Amino acid sequence: MKKFKNSKQSSVKITELMLPSHSNFSGKIHGGYILSLMDQIAFACASKHSETYCVTASVDKVDFLKPIEVGELVTLKASVNHVGKTSMVVGVRVEAENIQTGKVKHCNSSYFTMVAKNNEGQSVIIPGLILENKTAIRRFVRSIIRKEDAKARRDRFKASEFELESHLDILKEYNVKVNL
Repeated sequence: MKKFKNSKQSSVKITELMLPSHSNFSGKIHGGYILSLMDQIAFACASKHSETYCVTASVDKVDFLKPIEVGELVTLKASVNHVGKTSMVVGVRVEAENIQTGKVKHCNSSYFTMVAKNNEGQSVIIPGLILENKTAIRRFVRSIIRKEDAKARRDRFKASEFELESHLDILKEYNVKVNL
């Protein structure tokens, strides 16, 4: 195993035609199907980087920006954006192309945290990441900040730390009724 790899060495790209069997009741491609494809490509990318089996530890926020139509070509691109000792953040971008017009639209982006495992299911050390340009550095730092923000959110809303009175005013802006 190499000590360091750049993101190009483990990047993965797949394209698939969207079929009627992939659609939901409104005739658009089902979000769950796209999530499944995203998880598969994140696995492939992480496994390629780590040279071992990987599991999905978490998925960062997923926003469905634009619907995908039956008959469009969907391309998923994955690259390692950040590495720790045994885990990595894989960025996944989803684009759909209208075959007739050639128009490409960005439909979704998300970040998958993947953990490298050995045959016994234990976490294993992975290669580091070579940052070769401004984009690679931006993606790496963005992953650090996203991780810190998530920890701050978790800590702010721990049951033992949560201050009910300081949050009741926020609820006045929402369609809720508080019955304590």
